[in-house]
Amino acid sequence: PSFGFLFDIDGVLVRGKTPIPAAKTAFQKLVNSQGQFLVPVVFVTNAGDCLRQKKADQLSHLLGVPVSQDQVMMSHSPLRMFKRYHEKCVLVSGQGPVLDIAQDLGFCQPITIETLREKYPLLDVVDHDRRPNVLVSEYFSVVLFGEPVRWETNLQLIIDVLLTSGYPGNPYHHENYPHIPVLACNMDLMWVAEAQSPRFGHGTFMVCLENIYKKITGKDLKYEALMGKPSKLTYQYAEYLIRAQAAERQWTQPIQTLYAVGGSATLSQDDEIDNSWENELASAAAAHCRSVLVCTGVYNPHTEVPVDTRESITETVFHGHRDFRFDPGLVEPDHVVPDVDAAVDLVFQLENFAP
Repeated sequence: PSFGFLFDIDGVLVRGKTPIPAAKTAFQKLVNSQGQFLVPVVFVTNAGDCLRQKKADQLSHLLGVPVSQDQVMMSHSPLRMFKRYHEKCVLVSGQGPVLDIAQDLGFCQPITIETLREKYPLLDVVDHDRRPNVLVSEYFSVVLFGEPVRWETNLQLIIDVLLTSGYPGNPYHHENYPHIPVLACNMDLMWVAEAQSPRFGHGTFMVCLENIYKKITGKDLKYEALMGKPSKLTYQYAEYLIRAQAAERQWTQPIQTLYAVGGSATLSQDDEIDNSWENELASAAAAHCRSVLVCTGVYNPHTEVPVDTRESITETVFHGHRDFRFDPGLVEPDHVVPDVDAAVDLVFQLENFAP
């Protein structure tokens, strides 16, 4: 094959924990009788609350085909490339086994919000029942894996760390700008589950954090890197995984086209990554990335995209992150199909691929 698939998960293969019926049918077309994939496939999710192996096991169960962790790209997967932060102490925010996730990505000294709260009990006082009766480390960077459970605690303590240059027990110093590095995964404002309407995503938490920081300091919160769909870095890393699969199967034909099933194409944003990875990601790049939008998720085929980009930046129709340029040409999909099964059929037809 000279092409590969990048599959979204939420709204494309599942809604919450419920499989979308077309998904199993689609994946029977993508594997041979031994369960081996006929084309390179990577699952690209903005979820960040578990390890890749757990997500691979879930997908194997849902789809009825064997999925390996090397085929799964979580929103935090590109953090493996940010090796210059791996030796430093980082504050991690999110849900699930965040310490295990951080260590799996290469971070040697991760600290959770809960550990920070226990160390500085006077800082978290919004919930009166959690206020202490009585009354270190320096944090070199902050990593946001996904939306936390207790937003007020995470917002408060992350602001404390940013405004004290990593010494949260100290008084605020507004002159410390730019603040210590912040790396964020998953900018989704909303995501689709079993409910009839989309639910808050990590992007909503980030909107809160950005606005609180600006309200207090008068300055913009800055990100060292933003990853997860639709960042350029995420698609570069996904392509690297696609090429690795093709090499492992000893498929010699170069991968020319990537089909991103579920989401819109990439939006522009410059990411800083270590040079060793930049070279690896840049080599043998695919010529095309085509988006195939399905109608089983957040996407509504009846919503119009505004033509005037200057006007649309302030319109609520643009749900993307603050730091991404809005371009209707990038939001418009190459193809729109009813579901993931129709997407696979369409790609096979476009590529003249007969399994």
